[in-house]
Formats: sequence, structure tokens, C-alpha cells
Amino acid sequence: MNAGIFFTGSGPILLLTSYASLDNPNLVDKLKTKGIKKFIAYSVPEDAVKAKYGNHYNVIMGDLKQEDDLRILDYDGHHIFNNFSLKELGDPVYHDAT
Repeated sequence: MNAGIFFTGSGPILLLTSYASLDNPNLVDKLKTKGIKKFIAYSVPEDAVKAKYGNHYNVIMGDLKQEDDLRILDYDGHHIFNNFSLKELGDPVYHDAT
């Protein structure tokens, strides 16, 4: 399972995905159908996400298919920034559809 913070035109979102990478073409296509065509994404440790989101994480994971899927765990940028230090972020993944 991968967790990532995606910086989009409307602000950051935290999502969980069963795709192997945050730039997987199928994930990118799913994001595109949601109107997200450009983003900068950073991996965050799944165990940190579990610890910070507790039962909300478990509810979302119970809804997540084990293959080729994604769930948005948090879309409140203020909340995401309060939960994660920039030092926790992995290397950036850039996607620009233009």
C-alpha cells in the first residue's frame, strides 16, 4: 500500500493507493478523471499515516480494493500540513499533462 501527499491546483490531498508507484499510468488516469491533471506528489510512510489518522485510516482501508484502486484519506490542506512535517516527505514525483 502506498500513501502520498499530492499537491494539486486546488491544494494538497492525502491518498492511499494499491498502485506500486505514485506515478503509475493507471493512477494518473484515475486522477485525471477526477480533474487532477498536474501534481507534485510525495510518498509518506504508511505507518505514519496509520498513526496519525487512526480509525479513519481503518475505515478508508476497509473500503480499498486490493488492486488498482485509490482512496482519498484527507483533502483538508490545513489538516494535512498539521499532521506531516515536510521532513517526512519522500522524493517528489512530478506530473504535468500539458
